[in-house]
Amino acid sequence: MNTRLGEGAIVFGLESSCDETGAGLVRIGEPVDRVDGIDGSDGGPAAAGSHRLELLGHQLASSSEQHARFGGVVPEIASRAHLEELLPTVHAAFDKAGIRQRDVDAIAVTCGPGLAGALLVGVAAAKAYAAAWGVPLFGVNHLAGHVAADTLEHGPLPSPTLALLVSGGHTQLLKITDLGRDIVELGSTVDDAAGEAYDKVARLLGLGYPGGPVIDRLAAQGDPAAVRFPRGLTGPRDRPYDFSFSGLKTAVARHVETLRAGGAEVPVEDICASFQEAVADVLTGKMVAAAMANGIDTVVIAGGVAANGRLRALARQRCDAAGLRLRVPSPGLCTDNGAMIAAVGAHAALAGAAPSAESLSANPGLPVGTVAV
Repeated sequence: MNTRLGEGAIVFGLESSCDETGAGLVRIGEPVDRVDGIDGSDGGPAAAGSHRLELLGHQLASSSEQHARFGGVVPEIASRAHLEELLPTVHAAFDKAGIRQRDVDAIAVTCGPGLAGALLVGVAAAKAYAAAWGVPLFGVNHLAGHVAADTLEHGPLPSPTLALLVSGGHTQLLKITDLGRDIVELGSTVDDAAGEAYDKVARLLGLGYPGGPVIDRLAAQGDPAAVRFPRGLTGPRDRPYDFSFSGLKTAVARHVETLRAGGAEVPVEDICASFQEAVADVLTGKMVAAAMANGIDTVVIAGGVAANGRLRALARQRCDAAGLRLRVPSPGLCTDNGAMIAAVGAHAALAGAAPSAESLSANPGLPVGTVAV
């Protein structure tokens, strides 16, 4: 079995960490020494061994509608949905890419973090494909995959890069020297992740699940200054790069309870806008502060919440003011998908990661610093 990957190699990626089944195919392109800035400038040196990546095609199936009546993801339902959707999703991805199974040179699969049962579906399928096709398998980190999604659109990352990872289960600031092997966590959430807070506030307001898209839409019709909700962990003695959204969620709940108890109408649009402003304010403020303190001039926002309109706009405004380059993937690449897993698998292989052992299994608590297992 050939385990060396280089220019022209095709990596097939599988994602099944939560409620979305993703399959994607990526081709490794030419090596690069320096990165082009997305504004046409010189983006700086790339990590050693960096290559451009080409997205050939990907397909996604979501079970979010099956979880909506529960107000959140039910692990057993998610696992069963992966079993039902995996084969059709894989076949559709190959059809979109216009390639055949024998063209694949390696397989990458999310092995953590995530829901144990959901992860196991993807890992078991990937191991079967690798054995049947005689290609190496790379178990990779879902969180690194979110950052790798940006490289499919904007090219290799400069070294170093600061990443703000914002999703339903994670809110982290990461210093990335080499996406394939060197990721250091600078800060993380101490309670609710940003996406989790969106879902809980949406449920409180009767807006359904998932909460992010509907709150973003309603916030555009509201006044972000209507209510001054608290900004968690922003005091002078607080940890500078950690996040907390539990207090914000509670403040929204108390505000709504007070209005309802007094018989007042709940201004949903204004509350959505004020809540969203508090989230975006903290995320972008800490992101810019971390970049400046660490001498990093390029930042990436990744993860499902990176599709949020107010977060993207405020990040652009603050990065421009600070002289920072900002990279954000298109909304379709922000959500969980198989292409990002293929991309991080390619990065890991190019950085010298060995293929995973036959004993590879799911690791729901896989730390972000472990890119490949």
